[in-house]
Amino acid sequence: MGNGLMSIGEAASQSGVPPKTIRYYEEIGLITPAERLENRYRAYDDNDVQTLRFIQRARSLGFSLKEVAALLSLYRDRRRASRDVKRLALAHVAELDRKIAEMKAIRNTIADLAARCHGDQRPECQILEELETPEPLRDGICRS
Repeated sequence: MGNGLMSIGEAASQSGVPPKTIRYYEEIGLITPAERLENRYRAYDDNDVQTLRFIQRARSLGFSLKEVAALLSLYRDRRRASRDVKRLALAHVAELDRKIAEMKAIRNTIADLAARCHGDQRPECQILEELETPEPLRDGICRS
């Protein structure tokens, strides 16, 4: 493309973010829409790729799009207070802890059901019997 500009395909390749996702990020306002050249193609530069890498890394750590937007805002603000970044990160850790506890409870329930299943040639199965019952399992997880 020249002038240090690259196509969406090149930006995608360098950032690890698929073109469709780049267009989506532009659509929702997470990133500024790329400059359009005379041929109407989007043109990206190294700063755009760096921003896309930042987003990709934050998303790979499980940050929501809303959290990524807040992180990007802090990243771009050279007068930011690191405590604001830390607060956001710790809130994310708390949410991950909640999800981990929930996943452990689900895992333990399924393991318990599997342990109570005979696992033989007979059709009776404790797992299926439990799943057809509308009340919550012992650990409070509801099956509806």
